[in-house]
Amino acid sequence: MNAISLFGQSIRRVEDARFLKGEGRYVDDLAQPGALHAVFLRSPHAHARLVALNVAAAHAAPGVRLVLTGAMLAEAGIGGLPCSSVLAAETPLVKPDHPPLALDRVRHVGEAVACVVAETAHQAEDAAELILAEYDMLPAVTDHDAALAPGAPTLHEQAPGNLAFLWHKGDRAAVEAAFAGAAHVVEADIPNPRVTCAPIEPRAAMAVPEATRLSLIVNGQNVHSMRGQLCAAMKLPPEALHLVVPDVGGGFGVKNVAFPEHVCLLHAARELGAPVRWTARIGEDYAASAHGRGLHGRGRLALDSEGRFLALDFDGVAEMGAYLSANGPHCPTNAAATAMGGVYAIPAIHMTVRGAFTNTAPMEAYRGAGKPEANYIVETLIEHAARATGQDAAALRARNMIGEFPYRSALGMELRDGNFAARLAECAALADRAGFPARRAVSEAQGKRRGFGLTAFLETARGAFGEWAKLSVDAKGDVTLAIGTQSNGQGHETSFPQYVAHQLDLPMERIGYVQADTDLVAFGNGHGGARSLHMGGEAMRQAAHNLLAEARGRAARLLQTAPESLHYAGGRFALADGQSVTLAELAAEEPPLEGEARHALDLCTFPNGAHAAEVEVDPETGECTLCAYTAVDDYGRLLNPMLALGQVQGGVAQGIGQALLEAIRYDADSGQLLTAGLMDYCLPRASDLPTLDISLREDAPTEANGLGVKGTGQAGCIAAPQAVMAAIRDAVGADITMPATPEKLWAALHGR
Repeated sequence: MNAISLFGQSIRRVEDARFLKGEGRYVDDLAQPGALHAVFLRSPHAHARLVALNVAAAHAAPGVRLVLTGAMLAEAGIGGLPCSSVLAAETPLVKPDHPPLALDRVRHVGEAVACVVAETAHQAEDAAELILAEYDMLPAVTDHDAALAPGAPTLHEQAPGNLAFLWHKGDRAAVEAAFAGAAHVVEADIPNPRVTCAPIEPRAAMAVPEATRLSLIVNGQNVHSMRGQLCAAMKLPPEALHLVVPDVGGGFGVKNVAFPEHVCLLHAARELGAPVRWTARIGEDYAASAHGRGLHGRGRLALDSEGRFLALDFDGVAEMGAYLSANGPHCPTNAAATAMGGVYAIPAIHMTVRGAFTNTAPMEAYRGAGKPEANYIVETLIEHAARATGQDAAALRARNMIGEFPYRSALGMELRDGNFAARLAECAALADRAGFPARRAVSEAQGKRRGFGLTAFLETARGAFGEWAKLSVDAKGDVTLAIGTQSNGQGHETSFPQYVAHQLDLPMERIGYVQADTDLVAFGNGHGGARSLHMGGEAMRQAAHNLLAEARGRAARLLQTAPESLHYAGGRFALADGQSVTLAELAAEEPPLEGEARHALDLCTFPNGAHAAEVEVDPETGECTLCAYTAVDDYGRLLNPMLALGQVQGGVAQGIGQALLEAIRYDADSGQLLTAGLMDYCLPRASDLPTLDISLREDAPTEANGLGVKGTGQAGCIAAPQAVMAAIRDAVGADITMPATPEKLWAALHGR
């Protein structure tokens, strides 16, 4: 079996053929006869009472079939979308109702107030402009600290002082004792600004009424979880709602969850007996979907006289927005805690996080979901510690890296593999750290400032635990893989059939792929948390084992022999005398021939590595050029190295964008969104990026799954911000916060 192994082969993505020819099938591409179009009227105010809503003129407008309001949805028994986060919090998590359409108050700019359904999108747009909404303005608060301050405007009566939760983790007494006896203590304010996921395809969906149920075609990342959220809001049993996802143009976390618009589309389709579709405009997505990051606080690091880390403390505030999204409270607390401390042996760690309601869009998971924030905290503090103690930052890191396994972190994570110090040394060598002084001298001779940053990262990859897969063989010998994980651009249509073909010793062309359909996929936790090959791969491995075991038993009965006497290769079971039977023949003889697996694996994998950035800053303009970027990462065994590398490069690009360019901003007085589209919100372009020189190592495979793989999807986004910011601080000689815009850099260099 497996005379030619497909595991480890860089096979090009088969799905790219249709994408490059414009043959992708996205929600907005799908034709649906008789489909109506929905448009949402949104609040122009950050905080106001909705005094009156007159929709009569809109009802009478040409082509209009339905106008929905919050009151109508409430009368139909439709409630708010649930927040699924669970926190062991000192002050319990407050979960205010989040109605799909505003009832008596709006709490952020862009909140949906009414939904107009018409025969064409233009008719719906025109009718929405006829709705007369009367507002009574209320004071708004968009800053997280201001929201928790005495006298701040209250968003929800059940959340006094706008406190969503107060959460702690770790041994506070041990941390304080360590700080009391430390030879060195460094502390710093470490903001991690709010950003948007900005997938290239905005949110889109189409609700279709069927005889006994509703269907939602949606560009989501997790059909079963989204169905559960929508059923909870609409008081439906699961069998009454079918979800299916076609091609998706990027998700990055924001498409993991259901949104109020989905509820409105489903109800409208049910009321009208006709399909109803909607595609968000970019401005709608920026204002009314969900944002990420937004964790701000003060970190402290204690060291002994030899530079050993003794304790880490973080006290912060997490932005929650006006309402709780499904995973919003989880990211800065439970998720961040799994990576707090990074790759370092720190005996005592304590975290305090307060959630703050503000008159802004809700917060949700964004690529990394708490792990980028945690890594950025410890790596930033190490930079401060190196400067404060006069030590080399790389040497300080290496001295404190975990070197023996298994290792249980101060917050309870058990790490079982990794070569952290080796990755740091390899990255320094590949980035030519030794030659940096000469390059700096050249820049200085040209009046520029040059900086070098070398940092590390630790990902804790799992996402939701447990996964499902089924393999079915037909009479032609073709195999269909159905699986509960989900691609939204990662290349699963290539890598997953590649792994199944490897397991079954068949050509990849014989493997079909099914995902993201609640009719065809019995269970699954979709995409998120760098879980797909870790969780999904293990489900495929078990399903392939079960399929071959079933087939071997059938072949033994057919050939009248003992199962162990059969040799399997290339889709055929054979005896030494030449008698044989194929998978196709077995499937034709007694259909169906299947192998199914559902596991409850709850172990994390620990992707890790070291990243180096080199920058040059022009003191006259503050312009920062990223001159070089090098990384040496460990993702365990690599099924398809080319696809893994692409995932890492994409994440690095997003992390660079956060470090240099990106931030969602609201006006402090009016609560208006100031970065409502690509004219105001700056994303990295190809010209902003150097060659991303990334090397992948396979010397520490994980035992958390049978493949030895670790997640690659989020790591680049986790690792890049601290590397870039360390280089910038080295160049400027001052503490700079993200995003390191030219304005900030110019001001720092000129003492402003």
